[in-house]
Amino acid sequence: MCGIAGMIGRPDESLSREQIRRMTETIVHRGPDDEGIYVQRNVGLGMRRLSIIDLSGGHQPIYNEDRTLAVVFNGEIYNFLELRKELESRGHQFRTHSDTEVIVHLYEEMGADCVTRLRGMFAIALYDTKRETLLLARDRLGKKPLFYAERSGRLYFGSEIKALLAVVPELAEVDPEGVLQFFYYGYIPDPLSAFRDIRKLSPGYLAEWRKGKIDVRQYWDIPGYGGQSEKSNGRASNDPASHDPASHDPASHDPGSDEACLEEMERRLADAVRARLISDVPLGALLSGGVDSSVVVALMARESPAPVKTFSIGFRKADFNEAEYARLVAERFGTDHHELVLEPDVIETVNRLTGMMEEPFGDSSMIPTYCVSQLARRYVTVALSGDGGDELFAGYGRYIVNWRRQRYDILPRWAGKIYRNHLYPRLPSAVKGKKLAWNISLSSRDRYLDGVSFLPALHRERSLFSDEFVASVEHCADPFRQFERYYDDAPATDHLSRLMYLDTKTYLSGDILTKVDRMSMATSLEVRCPILDHLFVEWVAGLPVRYKFRDGARKFLFKKLAERVGVPAELLNRRKQGFSLPLVHWMRHELKGQLEMLLEPRTIRRGYLKKESVRVVLDEHFRGRRDHSGVLWMILVFELWHRNFLERIADGRPAEPATCGTAPASSGSIGPTGTARPGDAAR
Repeated sequence: MCGIAGMIGRPDESLSREQIRRMTETIVHRGPDDEGIYVQRNVGLGMRRLSIIDLSGGHQPIYNEDRTLAVVFNGEIYNFLELRKELESRGHQFRTHSDTEVIVHLYEEMGADCVTRLRGMFAIALYDTKRETLLLARDRLGKKPLFYAERSGRLYFGSEIKALLAVVPELAEVDPEGVLQFFYYGYIPDPLSAFRDIRKLSPGYLAEWRKGKIDVRQYWDIPGYGGQSEKSNGRASNDPASHDPASHDPASHDPGSDEACLEEMERRLADAVRARLISDVPLGALLSGGVDSSVVVALMARESPAPVKTFSIGFRKADFNEAEYARLVAERFGTDHHELVLEPDVIETVNRLTGMMEEPFGDSSMIPTYCVSQLARRYVTVALSGDGGDELFAGYGRYIVNWRRQRYDILPRWAGKIYRNHLYPRLPSAVKGKKLAWNISLSSRDRYLDGVSFLPALHRERSLFSDEFVASVEHCADPFRQFERYYDDAPATDHLSRLMYLDTKTYLSGDILTKVDRMSMATSLEVRCPILDHLFVEWVAGLPVRYKFRDGARKFLFKKLAERVGVPAELLNRRKQGFSLPLVHWMRHELKGQLEMLLEPRTIRRGYLKKESVRVVLDEHFRGRRDHSGVLWMILVFELWHRNFLERIADGRPAEPATCGTAPASSGSIGPTGTARPGDAAR
């Protein structure tokens, strides 16, 4: 695992190693073990390496035989041994045992399309001296980040925005459209960023820079979901439970029975887990106590000759504590389990994390994600996780909500428009059911989009924002538009599959995988996600939806798989929690002083918020009249991003990775026998 960065200057200029080193110094946390720099005239590539495979021989950049190709690479290629054998049979000569080297030789065979043969997670920068072309590529699901910017005839790229700002600080110009997207979704979806001229290379895309121009194109998409006819079994086509085996999308497949599907699912996921156990350094698993990570641990334990090292976070408040379930899994599979009871210094932790995220980011589970990564890094360098199961197997509660509200589809569209345009603005905010009525007045698709948005600035909550900010974004595209296109153009014919496709293209990469990458790499921990193996994703997507969602049951067959591999029954039917946090409590106690900064002149002068409206929201929340914790958290992290990242950049101070402000009440290791070993306590 590494961090990469670099640039291509204009044809008439020469770059220095110092320029590239300034970029790589900002991402040392992504690769503390090694540095590599390539500079030829106007081309510079740099990397920081976290050594995982071929510890002594995998130094980057790596070249082909005649050194006409140079590559820097962040990620892991799990099929590199098969590719290497194939390439050697064609006469290619290898100088290392690393997975990186297969990329340059595969490029010699296939050009940019070489990325279609790679199984893994990656961000790649490869320079071809003969063609004078730079190839940038990002993995299919977006596990590894890659940012780029064009400015004055030059191209800049890097694993993190900080790398670009290190040599072009003027790129730190906030993009109102990116800000608007943040207030809608709590993150900024690809390809936008928080900065006007900086873009994210989208998952499944590659870009080629040649003669001062960049060509961006898609090389992969989920090929198709198991579909159904517009009407089947007397049910409407947007009913997730409806199914017509005779009417499949071309990419769909039906194993024929639950048992046959389970057997194939187990075989394929076990293969994905096995591929991710290749490592020359210690390896473990992040165990949340949920179904997904528990299945991964079960399959790891089956393959590992020694107890799997597992890591979990607990909380003092029982409503937010999943540690007991993680403990059950650890005991069932005899893992070497390490648990940290988290009592975070909320103010310190939030300030540090908002200073390292580079963009405003509203997912509060970044706090425990960082802390469990920090705990795991004390024992291992690589950890497997269970990310991706909710998007693949319809695991989110919002799918149930949307499914139940489909009964409102019979409401006339004209009636909904009258309510939203004329009645809603006139109703007092305290009227019960006001927002629910807005939601059910929409179509099923738009109802879902409304449900996953936080602060739709040009719709219901416009009053929170200043007239200046609203005017600045009026020319921007409607943030819903891209999401609508994903839904409408999804390779699926049923409503639920369209929603899962939408979430995979947006929430998975923009929120979940962004959070996992930033928090883990801040601790120099590599996280691998076997459920998001692209071959497994393609196979699951092609299954008829009844295997994923049946009679209102989410993750229907995946939970059967969990039972099949031995996951304790107590986990399978409990309420889903995830890494939830006691935000309501924090917002009225520990963070109350922080929230008062939202009324400070320094905050209001930024021009985004109306002081009077923010004061009303704060007053209602502090008095307990309304729970505004979600809204207030979004505004708070946005302001802290300005103070802890943007202002540091403006002052010329480096934005450093955070350290978790925790004061654990208890922490320790539970061995294969289930006995506590206080001597192993994490400090």
